Formats: sequence, structure tokens, C-alpha cells
Amino acid sequence: MALLLKGGRVVDPAVGLDAVCDVLIRDGVIVEIGTDLKMAKGETVDCTEKIVLPGLVDAHTHLREPGFEYKEDIASGTRAAAHGGFTAVCAMANTDPVCDTGSKVRFIVERATESGVVRVHPIGAVTKGQKGEGLAEIGDMLAEGAVAFSDDGHPVSSAGMMRVAMEYLKGFGATLISHAEEDSLSCDGVVNEGVISTRLGLPSWPDAAEEVMVARDIRLAELTGCRLHLAHLSTAGSVALVREAKARGLAVTCEVTPHHLFLDEDALLGYDTNLKMNPPLRTAGDRAALIEAVCDGTVDCIATDHAPHAPHEKELEFELAPFGTTGLETALSLVNTHLVATEKLTWADVARLMAHGPRAALGLPAVTLAAGSVADITIVDPEARVEVTRERFYSKARNSAFLGNKLLGKASDVVVGGYFALRNGKVVE
Repeated sequence: MALLLKGGRVVDPAVGLDAVCDVLIRDGVIVEIGTDLKMAKGETVDCTEKIVLPGLVDAHTHLREPGFEYKEDIASGTRAAAHGGFTAVCAMANTDPVCDTGSKVRFIVERATESGVVRVHPIGAVTKGQKGEGLAEIGDMLAEGAVAFSDDGHPVSSAGMMRVAMEYLKGFGATLISHAEEDSLSCDGVVNEGVISTRLGLPSWPDAAEEVMVARDIRLAELTGCRLHLAHLSTAGSVALVREAKARGLAVTCEVTPHHLFLDEDALLGYDTNLKMNPPLRTAGDRAALIEAVCDGTVDCIATDHAPHAPHEKELEFELAPFGTTGLETALSLVNTHLVATEKLTWADVARLMAHGPRAALGLPAVTLAAGSVADITIVDPEARVEVTRERFYSKARNSAFLGNKLLGKASDVVVGGYFALRNGKVVE
């Protein structure tokens, strides 16, 4: 198959490219980038006034399969990813059964091949059953295609266990993704500790519960030399710790989510369970600190933490409803609306935060807009108008924290290995 992407603004800071030009693709590989390119046979795509980026990757997705297919499955989750502009997702291990053996990783890889429309990179559990008591089958999972390891959804509470895990992963050159929560401090908290938790009368979750674990895991990464990635950071204190660790040259990366960047605890006054997050929405000051960390390069990637749930689960009382929001289909539009259109970020920054940053943090193969690279490409219409409604989702779930928002920009086309996963805003089956 041959494709010619014609006349788009092609942006890739990895190769120093930001120019209006053409991209020629043949047999799943970029063969040439230039002006006035032509091809004898194939499909030409008019990209005038659109942004052509290296394929976006979500470093933090919950696809729910196996075990929770009523919430989401690999088929629906990858279609949601394509609709949101992603060429690949990294699937977290907190399924049922937990993805903690080579055979379970192989199941995800095979299911993605059968029913997925974008690439799926499995993340294996750090400990057996995510119980924090003994190492999972790290070597076997790596052999079957796991790209990193995390007990996300549960902290590895024992510092000794975390040290053992880091020392073991260091030998493989693999990344450990930390769910930074000191559960003896978070306890049964459901919202940030402060004035809003008092007004709502809900159990609170202090920012120290995150920051204590961020500090611990950074110190253990320094001790062991393991590559550490800190998931869904939510506080000013956490990003300050990462900034300091990077200044000392440690192999520490981190991510933040759109919901922590663009919402804060004040939004909770209506008791909307779609805004119940783990970690919780923090203060306006924390939100400002996260945006600053994104803009100054402290944050390596914006990840969705896509957490789909069935309607009957989110319709429970606030304390009983599960944590999380969907995110795959709104992240790019939110970033464009709040950061690019307001000139806090450029499109080169978006490529850094949503394409190159996730790949580098998790050790995925590089993808660039250069001859010889695999043709994983995201094409964005930056002026498209988007209203976030339940009806527009490809995900099975509708628990978006941004329902009703009117946003700017969306993916128009997504190319994965030279083939369309999204064409003119519609998923290609």
C-alpha cells in the first residue's frame, strides 16, 4: 500500500522538522519527505491546514480485558484510541486475572492482533497478583512482549519489595512504573484533603500520600540504578521532587493526565462521580504547578489514564463509585484547547509529550517523521470544533470528566504501519 500525505504542516522535533511538505509512505515505511512529491499508484491525502505528527502513544491505558469486558475490551479500547489520535496504547496490568505471567501477556498480544486497530503494548505486573508480596514472572513477560512493569491501581507498599523489583528490572534494562500512593495515608480517602473535602463531607486524601512515595521511589531508583517512571502525578510537591531528581541526573521520568492538568477540586462541588480520580483532583495551585512542569520539560509525557467504567458503577454514591475517567478520545483536543491554542505549548511540544516522551520513558522503538521510519502518523485538524458528548465515543464507557465541554481540534486521520486506523474522523474497520 502506498500513501502520499500532501501539503500538511509536518512537525517532528526529533528530526528538526517543522515545515509544510509531503510525506510518501510505501509498504508501511516512510520513504521520502519533501515538496511536490508524486507517486504513480496509491492514495493521496490532502493535509492542507492540518498538522502531521509522529504517531501519538498513550503510556497509561486500562483496556480491561480480560475480566472486565463489560467496561471495555481491546477491540473497543483501540478504536477509542484511534478516534483520539493514538497509534499505540500501553495496557496496564490490573485485569482479572492480573497480567503477571508470560502466557497472560501473550493473550493480550494475540487479542490485539485479532481485534485491535492500533498497537497495544502490554505492561506486566511487578508483583504476583499485584499483591506486593513476591515478584511476578518478569523475564517470561518480557519474552512475550511486555514493555514495562507496574502494579498500577495498587502501590508496592513495602520498600524492601520495591527495591528487589528495581534491582531485578535493572538487570533487564526495563522500566518500573510507580503508582505513588502511601495507602496508610490515603486510607479510604476519595477527594483531596482540604477545604473542599470538608465542605463535601467526604473522606480525604492528603497530597503527602503521593509525595512520600514519590520521594521513596526516587531514592530507591538512585540506589538500584533502575529506570523509574512515575504515573499520574497530581501535586506541586511531586513534580518538584522529579525536577530535583532530573537535575541530579537520575533516570526518572513522569507523566501527568489531562484531568489533573485541566480540572481541580473545585469541580467536585456537584458530587459528579465522573470526577472521582485516583489520585484525586487537587488544588488550583497544584494544577498550575503541573502545567508549569509540562511547559518547562519536567514532565515527560501526557498520558490519559483511560479508566472506563459501566454506567451502573458510576451511578453509585460518591464514596462507593470506582475511581477514574475515560480519556483516550478527549486528550488531544484538551491539550490543543488549553495549551496549544493559548500558546503555552507548540505542536513540537505536543510531539515531545505525546509521541516521543512516552516511547523514550518506556523503552519503545523510536518513531520519527523521516525516511526509513515506520509509518505511524497522527494527522490533526487544529481548528475542528468538538463537543464532548456520550454519543461521539467509540469506547464502551461514557464516564468522561469532560462531558459537555466544547473543545478545539481533533485527529482527522491516524496511520498505523502504513494503513489507516482513522480516516476522515471515522475508525477504519
